[in-house]
Parts: sequence; structure tokens; C-alpha cells
Amino acid sequence: EMEETYLINHPGVRKKILAGGTGPLPHFPPGTKVLVFHFQTLLDDFERTVVDDSRLAGRPAEIFVGKMFKMEVWETLLMSMRVGEVAEFWCDAMHTGLYPIVSKGMRLIAQGKDPLEGQKHMCGMGNLFHYHSTGFPELDELMKTPQPLIFIMELVQVGDPMSYHRESWMMEKDEKLRTVPLLHMQGNALVKQRKFREAASRYKEAVLLLKTVQSREMPGDIDYINLGRMIIPLELNYCQCMLELEEYYEVIEHTDELLHKHKDCVKGYYKRAKAHAAVWNEKEARRDFNMVASLDVTLASLVGRELRALSERMKEKYWEEKEAYWNMLEKTQDKEEEDQGTAPASGGAQRQAAEEA
Repeated sequence: EMEETYLINHPGVRKKILAGGTGPLPHFPPGTKVLVFHFQTLLDDFERTVVDDSRLAGRPAEIFVGKMFKMEVWETLLMSMRVGEVAEFWCDAMHTGLYPIVSKGMRLIAQGKDPLEGQKHMCGMGNLFHYHSTGFPELDELMKTPQPLIFIMELVQVGDPMSYHRESWMMEKDEKLRTVPLLHMQGNALVKQRKFREAASRYKEAVLLLKTVQSREMPGDIDYINLGRMIIPLELNYCQCMLELEEYYEVIEHTDELLHKHKDCVKGYYKRAKAHAAVWNEKEARRDFNMVASLDVTLASLVGRELRALSERMKEKYWEEKEAYWNMLEKTQDKEEEDQGTAPASGGAQRQAAEEA
């Protein structure tokens, strides 16, 4: 048996070299290398059950060093290898929690499917419940019980992305698309912990990834349209976080853009209405609330409640402002009278006189 070597400074990982590679350890300035590798994922059980095997997909996997990648530990593992090396890594559960999501994305891509399949038409928080099943029973099992996994990796090639031409932008697209559901899920988990600022940054990152992928597609193409649809729930979740954080103008700006493209997005109008109401734009808030009711008749009673609450708040604001105005007036009058040395009338009497006039 070959001696086990531990990955330097990496808790929860053990490495065993099965076949030595050649040359020195590659040097990795961030963002400058692409790693091409084969991997097998095994359960740490008596049978060492195989979960995934990239060779069955007929093409190696690739990741770009220093670019956000969901299985962070993989980058660490691969960077400890020489080209041609085959090594077995045992990774503690702390490193493998996201594996089911990554695996699902890779499997769907290998089948030529959209890795976000089935989530397009669901708005907002509905997506949360979608992640509880990956559609693959053995991955669901891993979701339920995070556990150590064994990865057997072979580092095939380390390249410079500039010279690495094999469909490189397509591959980058796959990588971006695989990252989106992960960011979405992290955002949802942060929302549950009421960490709205952090959640918003996850949603925003996912939106930007989708937009960069979309910018490479032809407008009007099915992919372009589907990517646009995938952006909607993420944008809405981002806006919900901004509402919670009372960043109302940010919500208005984002929903304006969203509704410009998707004129029938009920939740978009609803969130924009809430933001307008919060900053006292009564006319715009009413217009958007009414739009919600006209697009979805089942929301009419909710809209009715919102409109009544808006009227109440506008009334309160009116009286508060009136009160503040009178208080200000009294202060200036009191001051003038003090300056003239005359005794001030009581504020109440003054106000009564003014209101009768």
C-alpha cells in the first residue's frame, strides 16, 4: 500500500497517490489556468459504491482556477497534483455538502439538458422546495445525510485558457449555469437566517452569471428566452431582500428593468408597488397594486387590503406633516414674540385662531 500523504494545511482531507504524474507541481496564478481532469466519486462505505464517473460521460471535466466553482475543495485537490497523476482523496463531510447539487448539474449537462430544468416557471420562494429533490435518489440520500466522500482524480491537462480552445466558452457557459442553482440555494438559506444583505449578494451574482451567458445568445432564440425566464425568480428574490433592508429605490430600479422585459410579472408589480408605497409615491403605488389585481384576480382581496393600508398611511402622513408645520409655526411665532418682549398666547389658542381664519 502506498503511504498516505496529507494535503498541507487542509483539514478534513487525506490524499493517497495511486499513480505518480510527471514534471513539477503546476504553478497557479488565479484565473490563468484551466484544469482538465477525470473523476470518480465513491461513497465511503464497505462496497465503495460509485456515485459518479466522468469517463462514462465520455469527456473529462474542466474547471478554471480562481473562478468561482461550487466544489471548492476540488480546486484544492487538483492543485496538489502533477499532470498524469492519479490520486485518491478522502474528504470529510464538511467539504462535500454541495456535491449533490454539483453532481445533478453535471448529469443534466451530460444528458444534453438544461441544468436548471424544472425551475423556470416557478416564481420566488417556490424554488426553495424544488431543491429538496434532485431527481436522483442517490443524490437525495446525500442531501439528507451529508457524509465523507472519496474522489479518485486523474489530472489530464493543465492549460492556459487563452490557448485552450476546445469549445472553451461553451464550457464556461456550463460552469456558469451549474453555479446558478447553487447561489440560488445559498441565497434562500441566508434569507431563512434573515441575513438579507448576504442573500442579496448571492442572488445578484447568479443574475449576473445568467446575464453574461445570455449576452452570448441571439436575442429571440429559445436559449435567450429561457435564460431571461431563469433570471426572474432571482431578481424577485433580490428585490425582496432589498425591501427587507428598506432599500426602496434599489427595488424600484430593478423592478422597472424587469417589468420592461416581462410585462406580465405579477410579483414584479407587487414588489414595485410596495417600494413606491414605502417612499410615499401614492400614484405609482396605486397604479402597480391595481395592475397586480388585473393580472391575477385571485389577488384582488390582498390588493384591496394593501390599498386601504396605503390610504391610511397617506392620511397619517398628511396629519403628521400638518402637525409638524403647526409646531414649526408656533416656534417661530413664540420666538418673534419673545424678541418683541410680548407674552406668547398658548399654542392651542393660536392654532384655533388660525384654523377659524
